[in-house]
Amino acid sequence: MNLFEYQRNKNMKSEAPLAARLRPEKLEDFKGQKDIVGENTLLYRAIKADKLSSIILYGPPGTGKTTLAKIIANTTSSDFVQINATTAGIKDIKETIEQAKDVRGMLNKRTILFIDEIHRFNKTQQDALLPHVEDGTVILIGATTENPYFEVNKALISRSIIFELKKLKKDDIKEIINNALIDEEKGLGIYNAVIEDDASDFIAEVSNGDARVALNAIELAVLTTPKKNGVTVIDIETAQQCIQKRAVNYEKNGDNHYDTISAFIKSMRGSDPDAAVYYLARMIYAGEDPKFIARRIIICASEDVGNADPRALQVAVSAAQAVDFIGMPEGRIVLAQAAAYVACAPKSNSAIVGIDKALEDVKNITISGIPPYLKDAHYSGAKDLNRGIGYKYVHNYNNHYVEQQYLPLELQGNCYYEFSNNGYEKKLKQWLNFLKGENTL
Repeated sequence: MNLFEYQRNKNMKSEAPLAARLRPEKLEDFKGQKDIVGENTLLYRAIKADKLSSIILYGPPGTGKTTLAKIIANTTSSDFVQINATTAGIKDIKETIEQAKDVRGMLNKRTILFIDEIHRFNKTQQDALLPHVEDGTVILIGATTENPYFEVNKALISRSIIFELKKLKKDDIKEIINNALIDEEKGLGIYNAVIEDDASDFIAEVSNGDARVALNAIELAVLTTPKKNGVTVIDIETAQQCIQKRAVNYEKNGDNHYDTISAFIKSMRGSDPDAAVYYLARMIYAGEDPKFIARRIIICASEDVGNADPRALQVAVSAAQAVDFIGMPEGRIVLAQAAAYVACAPKSNSAIVGIDKALEDVKNITISGIPPYLKDAHYSGAKDLNRGIGYKYVHNYNNHYVEQQYLPLELQGNCYYEFSNNGYEKKLKQWLNFLKGENTL
């Protein structure tokens, strides 16, 4: 490194954002995630003993994935190489692998390869890594905000330990804020700044577990707030100005996407219209495709409400058509109406249970054929084949019903559609039992 490079790196460190300057360099200074890196945990012991195997760090932004990788870089005796999946390609991977082989051969040192945003690698790029992770040429540390079970090669997953980092707790964020304000070397201590309790609580709350968001807000607040009597005071009004809007951590192809839609469906299924409308609002706020939301409401209306309230499916389908017709933002009202109706409707899953049970029998039971009297008798020669002979036309009988064997012989007596006692389905059950002479209306 020449003098100019040294000075440039020095300037970059001093001018870097607060979150980058305050990144811990030792495991003891790492905040939060005690269940993962607390004393005597598996990862803690592996880092301390410098016996790390391939791992994937998965969690929301600002929870410490890159920081952990940097700590490992500072503590390991292995060669440490970092690449970012957003800019690296196959060529970079091959060069890194060759370098790792040279280091192993000449210095007898392992290479730890840290790949930030590993979910950005496509299948070909991930496949290029696999044999070298498998044979130990490199120890992989992957960092991702996306669920690795959706985004990372299954073979890589099977050769790695997954550590899920959670959003930082409010107290962790407040401790990070306070440390930033008193640290004179890397933080904001030279500005003689203090933060009021309600402002600290507010930033810790709205940062949504993301330390980077909180530190960015504090840095902006300190650098833009005039001093009073030599002190920079961060009050609640300043804090609110520095975080204009609570960020909803939700990406359409990410884990939180699936979690939110799952909570939305389960809230409708669980007859909680308040929760259903809340999760609907999260999806709308994050820019989810309203057609996707409408499709999920339709599925729930059939799968979880069914014939307990057949109108639920009508409402859901009408909502989908209406949203497509009027668009957003007005469509939010239609979606909320449909979601609330499905949530409040009586529930029955008889349809899905019935069709799935029938599909199993179709797959596993061989039948000799459909009863001949049920077969099509409208074509020439059908009667010569005994098609339709003996069929009882229900409209010729009292109440338009007559007992008749409809299932194939091998399935006689099987019950696929089991009526619930909820809503309109109870009436359907009573009517069917009346036709069979089992009760009176």
